[in-house]
Amino acid sequence: MEKQGHRCRQVVLVPIPLQGHITPMLQLGTILHSRGFSITVAHAQFNSPHASNHPDFTFLPLSDGSSSTPKASDDFIDFMSNINLNCRAPLQEALTRMIAKQEYLPCVIHDGIMHCAEAVARHLKLPSIILYTLNPTNLLTYYAYPRLLEQGHIPFPDSKLLELVPGLDPLRFKDLPASSFGNLSTLLPFTAILRDIGSSSAIILNTSECLEQSSIVEFQEQYPVPIFSIGPMHLAAPASSCSLLKEDTSCIEWLDKQTQHSVIYVSFGSIALTGEKELAEMAWGLANSKQPFLWVLRPGSADGLDPTDLLPDSFKETVEKRGCIVNWAPQRQVLAHSAVGGFWTHCGWNSILESISEGVPMICRSAFGDQKVNARYVCHVWNVGFEFENDLERGEIERVITRLMVEKEGEEMRKRALDLKVKVELCSRKGGSSYNLLNELVDHIMSV
Repeated sequence: MEKQGHRCRQVVLVPIPLQGHITPMLQLGTILHSRGFSITVAHAQFNSPHASNHPDFTFLPLSDGSSSTPKASDDFIDFMSNINLNCRAPLQEALTRMIAKQEYLPCVIHDGIMHCAEAVARHLKLPSIILYTLNPTNLLTYYAYPRLLEQGHIPFPDSKLLELVPGLDPLRFKDLPASSFGNLSTLLPFTAILRDIGSSSAIILNTSECLEQSSIVEFQEQYPVPIFSIGPMHLAAPASSCSLLKEDTSCIEWLDKQTQHSVIYVSFGSIALTGEKELAEMAWGLANSKQPFLWVLRPGSADGLDPTDLLPDSFKETVEKRGCIVNWAPQRQVLAHSAVGGFWTHCGWNSILESISEGVPMICRSAFGDQKVNARYVCHVWNVGFEFENDLERGEIERVITRLMVEKEGEEMRKRALDLKVKVELCSRKGGSSYNLLNELVDHIMSV
């Protein structure tokens, strides 16, 4: 095709329709647009991103046949299989129309789990690049499963949960994403798909060398293509919202009235669910800690019900103005606020990067999948968080909040978090590794 000789200035992004995957993809699009690229987002109709937040992008909705967010790890694999199956034909049709209209061929950048995009790009002879929204440490964990299975380490009995995984120190067996999956027969094919980059010419990672240098080096050894670790990407992207849910900015006014580092921010992401009993224990643990708190309670996140309706009146009377509860918060603004002194998180990778980038120490309560690996690294490699592994019980919740927000141990952790923030900022500034690799990525896209 004669168009292939031109330097590429048109990029088509193909994200997975889940908040944790859409956010870094749109951040990447914002970065590349600032470097002169034209951006088209080919997205599933389910969980469509808000085009009004990105007026410079072109959005192409793809029919996908999905109607609900996966609630567990096995559901996630089925969900991703269906998305890939249903989106392939619409994506191919959309790209074919685009090629006919454009002077130059576009470069397709797709989520590492959206493997149908690579197949379509290969069929149409378009260049493609993978964006992995999982960090390399997590990806290497998935890649280790065939070896662990061959060596007889998985599946593993409960008696081995606290033992270290051979070759994956400091991870324990209970930290493996595999422990969230009920069926290894579905996990292993998923791992193979995740590892296969097909004809893609490069890999983009949303991490930095100061966070995961050894994992990045080991990950590069797996592939013969260049790897661009350009994270945290939100530091290079202007603060336009990537949220699928409406953000309640009134909480910023509430934060303005709080003293420095006094507020514990609580948010468990866009998927995790909480039972009614757990909700009550969290409520009283927060109340009894005597710390001001900003608590995100997503509608439908308590066994499908609105969690705010399940909070006892006595709790609301006890905390009064000391607590602020919202359906969804502008998280980057919240974590950047001087009043926030700690983040109780589900340990999604985007949340961790945002917290590290603002020097905010964490309480880690992981739910499933990659969150367990992330929590282990936050608490035992970077040492900027406390891991909450026990059942949610109000006394334990009160103790861990006090430990982080009041006691000397928490103060020392906050200093380490601020030190890590500086390192991440240096990587992202001119001359830093993430900055330099972003320049190399731009050159690579224009050369394909």
